[in-house]
Amino acid sequence: MGPTQPGEPPKLPIPGVENVIAVGSGKGGVGKTTISVNLALALQKLGHRTALLDADVYGPNVPLMLGVDQTPEALGDRIQPIERHGLKVMSMGFIAPGDKPLIWRGPMLHNVIQQFLRQVDWGGVEFLVVDLPPGTGDVALSLMQTAPITGAIVVTTPSDVSLEDARKAVNMFRQVRVELLGIVENMSYLVCPHCHERVDVFSHGGGRRTAEQMGVNFLGEVPLDPEVRVGGDTGESVALRPADDPHAAAFYEVARNVLARVEALGGAPKGPRIDVTE
Repeated sequence: MGPTQPGEPPKLPIPGVENVIAVGSGKGGVGKTTISVNLALALQKLGHRTALLDADVYGPNVPLMLGVDQTPEALGDRIQPIERHGLKVMSMGFIAPGDKPLIWRGPMLHNVIQQFLRQVDWGGVEFLVVDLPPGTGDVALSLMQTAPITGAIVVTTPSDVSLEDARKAVNMFRQVRVELLGIVENMSYLVCPHCHERVDVFSHGGGRRTAEQMGVNFLGEVPLDPEVRVGGDTGESVALRPADDPHAAAFYEVARNVLARVEALGGAPKGPRIDVTE
């Protein structure tokens, strides 16, 4: 994260949070929330205290993907996050559950994001993974300009259309002086369940190529896997499985690459390095 520039508000620490990881994308439909949820679960299973903030105000799917149907409560002046699978979770979906639309303008969105960051009792976590809305709108900019982001991840698919928007997201993070942890290529390929041949549904390799061209790290390829979809729909995401499970392995590779990047940036986690995935 770059230094605060003259005239900018200071980026004050978030109580109870050591590192903030923002997960963004240039466009919708690339599986950004799937990456966010499984990354947070993988970090937790690798022995790091982790929380997940669903800031995707127009499509808050984290409650569904984690199987959460509770409502957060307040204790004094602090909102208590929901705990699920060891994660502390806060979501816009708790405010607008189900198919209820959220019709808010910029200032209201800014205020609720600030409330989620600073009035939630995060309780001493090493990582707060933030699932941003797609694109480069008000919510993403509000977070970037006011919170001390350790680094950002850009999620893309291999298709040229997605990669064009991913480059915009990379440049957005650079413009607001947020360090790039790297790019994740989601839906990278499909392994046919019948013949076990690999099929490049949306092309392949574009994420790695774009990372190299833009001088950022490539964090890994996540296949197009029906088990990932089933896990998200049922609240039992695949990263709850052991790290060597073939359906979960890609997410653990991304998580370990993220940990390595955070350490390289000087934000090494202070907690235990205990792999509890077995």
